[in-house]
Amino acid sequence: MPSAIEQIVDAYVRLKNRRGLDQLMMHRQRLAVDLKSRSGFDFSLPIDKIDEEIAIIEAGLSKLKAVNSTAL
Repeated sequence: MPSAIEQIVDAYVRLKNRRGLDQLMMHRQRLAVDLKSRSGFDFSLPIDKIDEEIAIIEAGLSKLKAVNSTAL
């Protein structure tokens, strides 16, 4: 069963919603930067999860780019 982020990204790709994917990416990147700048607690697990989500979003952006280029 796909994760929630995979389902969201797939929906954005199906709807050809580049803006939604870009906003999702920016949010995850801000979270990653914020967590990486903190100290006093081990944030490695949430950082790893966010990095995985960023990779899923990047794959969705690539898929959307491929769909858009073949539609032309």
